[in-house]
Amino acid sequence: MNARTQIKLDPETQRRAQDKAAELGISFAEYVRRLLAQDLGPAKRKASVSLIFDLVDEGPTTQVARDKDKMVAEAVWREHAHKSGHKSRARLKLRAARR
Repeated sequence: MNARTQIKLDPETQRRAQDKAAELGISFAEYVRRLLAQDLGPAKRKASVSLIFDLVDEGPTTQVARDKDKMVAEAVWREHAHKSGHKSRARLKLRAARR
């Protein structure tokens, strides 16, 4: 979606710019957009959000929004099981949580 912008030009500059746009067969607005794009160059690419939220390192891809509670529960249970030595119970609990 485009943002509306208003600029003030002296009458001579406006006339020359409108004449140039007409010569090119484009609107004045398109002429200004092209000049800006040429001066600014290409837009910088944004980093993918998946780089920040790369939470799944194995198994099927999940929907983070849908599965966040299960993912947090698994992480908390793993930490608890690790600290308390309940490794076999941790595996059973993880299997049950994935169903």
